[in-house]
Amino acid sequence: MTVKAWQFTNTHEPLALNEIPEPEPGPGEVVLDIKAAGLCHSDVGVLDDPGWLATIPHRPVTLGHEIAGVVTKVGEDVTQWQVGDRVGVCPTGESGVAPGYGRDGGFTFQHRVWAGDLVRMPEDLSFELAAMGTDAGMTSYHAVVTRGGLKEGDKVGIIGLGGLGQVGARIAVVKGAEVHVAEPNQDVWPLAEKIGATTVVADAAEWAGKDFDLVVDFAGFDTMRAATKALRRGGRAVLVGMGKLEFTLDTMDMILSELDVVGSNGGTLQDVADCYELFASGQINPTFTVIGFDDIPEGIEKLRRGEVQGRLVARIQD
Repeated sequence: MTVKAWQFTNTHEPLALNEIPEPEPGPGEVVLDIKAAGLCHSDVGVLDDPGWLATIPHRPVTLGHEIAGVVTKVGEDVTQWQVGDRVGVCPTGESGVAPGYGRDGGFTFQHRVWAGDLVRMPEDLSFELAAMGTDAGMTSYHAVVTRGGLKEGDKVGIIGLGGLGQVGARIAVVKGAEVHVAEPNQDVWPLAEKIGATTVVADAAEWAGKDFDLVVDFAGFDTMRAATKALRRGGRAVLVGMGKLEFTLDTMDMILSELDVVGSNGGTLQDVADCYELFASGQINPTFTVIGFDDIPEGIEKLRRGEVQGRLVARIQD
């Protein structure tokens, strides 16, 4: 038996709709029926930038690293999961092999995964939000809280109010920070107010000298220079976005103000679980649009054109 899958073949080539074998679990693995799979700007990067090829050792590979579904098959030596369990897949989990990169991902109907990469979904959490929580949620939480060291009362800048930035900004608000947003697309400025941001500007350069405790850059379009100029002495800038794979910094600012500039990549199973609890509680309600399996290539085109507010999530099967 085979299933359809949207697969990456090479840079500058469109997604290919291929038939792949139905997966079977090996020892320590399970197979999921995929219910929802999120789309991400990283998918655009993979298709457009040859720099990503180093992360994809085998091609073709099924794209899609935001996955939620139901366990349908359980391999040998798996005791913590049973058929029928509702789960999300942590893309930076125990296996160390990310779906959509090192192995087949979620733009298909079934997914084979190491049991240690799974996170149990709260009862009231939708599959769409669970898929988002595995990346947009986890990555944002990890960047703002785990890597950023956010504390209640901190003055925080969030660069980029896309799918990650909106979640990161809301996490900071919920945890008691004073949040400021930099976002060039003024159409989404009302979302910043809805999230609870104190101010919103078009360019993070307007923050120079504002003495922020923390700035998290979810854009990555050479915006870290502006981030560092907004920090107080001893402040921290966290880079998450990969809009460009290079950026410049003012070394005098770095040295004289003793700034910390750190990267943030994905997160942990606990980050996913913490994010799931915030989603399920209703304190964080990220903006997203649901599409179908057949709409995934056009969804990626919309991401490429900058036409998406929030996140896109493909509902794979009911």
